[in-house]
Amino acid sequence: MGPYLVGVMVPFVLTLLLRTSKNGKNRGVPTDVGGEPGFAVRNKKFDSPIVSAWTGISTLAELFEHSCKKHYEKKFLGTRRLISSELEFSGDGRSFEKLHLGDYEWLTYGKAFEIVCNFASGLANLGHKKDERVAIFADTREEWFLALQACFRRNVTVVTIYASLGEEALCHSLNETEVTTVICGKRELKKLLDISGQLDTVKHVICMDDDIPSHSSLIQAGSSWTISSFTDIEQLGRENPVEADLPVAADIAVIMYTSGSTGLPKGVMMTHSNILATVSAVMTIIPRLGHKDVYLAYLPLAHILELAAENIVVSVGMSIGYGSPLTLTDTSNKIKRGTKGDASMLAPTIMAAVPAILDRVRDGVRKKVDATGGLSKKLFDLAYARRLSAINGSWFGAWGFERLFWNFLVFRKIRAILGGRVRFLLSGGAPLSGNTQRFINICIGAPIGQGYGLTETCAGAAFTEYDDTSVGRVGPPIPCSIIKLIDWPEGGYSANDSPMPRGEIVVGGPHVTVGYFNNDEKTKEVYKVDERGMRWFYTGDIGRFHADGCLEIIDRKKDIVKLQHGEYVSLGKVEAALVSSPYVDIIVLHADSFYSYCVALVVASQSALEEWAQNQGIKYADFPDLCQKEETVKEVLGSLVKAGKAARLEKFELPTKIKLLSEPWTPETGLVTAALKIKRDAIRKVFSVDLAQLYS
Repeated sequence: MGPYLVGVMVPFVLTLLLRTSKNGKNRGVPTDVGGEPGFAVRNKKFDSPIVSAWTGISTLAELFEHSCKKHYEKKFLGTRRLISSELEFSGDGRSFEKLHLGDYEWLTYGKAFEIVCNFASGLANLGHKKDERVAIFADTREEWFLALQACFRRNVTVVTIYASLGEEALCHSLNETEVTTVICGKRELKKLLDISGQLDTVKHVICMDDDIPSHSSLIQAGSSWTISSFTDIEQLGRENPVEADLPVAADIAVIMYTSGSTGLPKGVMMTHSNILATVSAVMTIIPRLGHKDVYLAYLPLAHILELAAENIVVSVGMSIGYGSPLTLTDTSNKIKRGTKGDASMLAPTIMAAVPAILDRVRDGVRKKVDATGGLSKKLFDLAYARRLSAINGSWFGAWGFERLFWNFLVFRKIRAILGGRVRFLLSGGAPLSGNTQRFINICIGAPIGQGYGLTETCAGAAFTEYDDTSVGRVGPPIPCSIIKLIDWPEGGYSANDSPMPRGEIVVGGPHVTVGYFNNDEKTKEVYKVDERGMRWFYTGDIGRFHADGCLEIIDRKKDIVKLQHGEYVSLGKVEAALVSSPYVDIIVLHADSFYSYCVALVVASQSALEEWAQNQGIKYADFPDLCQKEETVKEVLGSLVKAGKAARLEKFELPTKIKLLSEPWTPETGLVTAALKIKRDAIRKVFSVDLAQLYS
């Protein structure tokens, strides 16, 4: 055997052995549990669900104090200084705010703990009582997290509210929980003042910004509210210190209102031990997580994914730099041209994201590569194909030297979009497409831990391990979780199905929350306690377990619609397949039992459609005009059919007619949640005429 052949065969054989070993790895194992019969799996590393990873720590308040004392001098919370703000105007007269942001300015762990203690004392001096609730109603920022921890030191339950919440849902959340103190930003203060006459129990409003809008004093004069700044309350507490009144594990830490994807939001009651269990479990999964890591925080802290993530960061002494989705990268909408976005300035090593954000990163890179064209595009396509082949297990091109070569030559500039140092990404909130997962793996060069969880399980249920290169799965149960699949006969799913058990996903463990605030009926419907004392949450999602103990989400009970001829269509499953079309930003499938076919609303990808139109020589006045053209609708519909066939969808599952929409959906439109999940009921109402026309 010649030396060349030996050089080829050795890595080939080694790769086969490694692949066999990886494929044979058990990540979750069957376990015996009580309650309703089904197929249950636990994390292979823990015989029983983990409650706390730290001896003697049972609350988030204790964890925060422990970390602040341990990492006293270390950088903790960072915020960018605003240098200037200006308006830019587009050709159609619309104005856009552009920000020039400076370097990150940091609080140490020690200074943050001092502010938290002072603010906690300030709350007590303000007259806020222990049994009264505080609401935090603001975008993600350092004051949000400091206020949260200050409330915990007084054993005050925090009601979290999305900054994008509409007036009706905002009133519902504040009145239902009888909130007496609201902590907010100046933008949210304006919303509060607009509905002040509808709020029954609010006494105090604390604005995170020092420059409180001047008109608020006029409202204050005629109402019973006191309006103070965050700085005022901290100073009040510094001058009048009060001893901490720390919670115990079973105390309610947070009432977290869901983002309201179906009707009015529900308040999920979470104890300190609930959240601590998820923090402890996920902290053990992320590889080499430590105090040298830097985390970029920009997702809503009112969402359990971000709240849990930031407490995980605290647990190991990491630094948190705050940003926003609109200032994330150098080309983000609010970043002034020629200045740096949050990721470039911070250079994070760890990030959390929702799939919609990762889809935008992918689309942005693709658009730039396609626009460049020529040799650069050919080189990118070659490098991408080689790395994809390697990740998918092909031995040819999998060698380390070639990987370093492509990373340096092609992908280094792409990684710079997120600062160049990201080594691990957490994705949650919705299913992540396989195409996007692979794209991020290759171009950003970091594994993605795709997680599955719900507000009712403190974001925790399953999480992919860093060395699992498969797509479309959400990993094994996390160490605090047991996942059981139970039969759903109506949908044709059984825990005894072969080759994979299938059924409704039921999650058990110490992270399963107490229930819904002031809603015993709904709590009893979806929460159960078995004969062994374990608390279970019935998710309504349908999953199946692979042989290695990893979970895959395949359906949802509420999304099933029966067509006229008896066929069942799973809206979510079909949407997850069709969103892979390059022309689609968001797709909403609609099925009606009086018809034998489906229709769809498609929020179109402007960059992809305009590129197609340019290549086809199609003339149009503007993007809305392009979306109305018959040939455009035909092209997008054909792309959806192609994506559906690739996903092996049935013909009746594919939309027969579509409506192309040119305006993007943001939480402010009321059509998607703050986590960018579609609000199906709201969409049906807003587009009722369009849907009727599609069926006509």
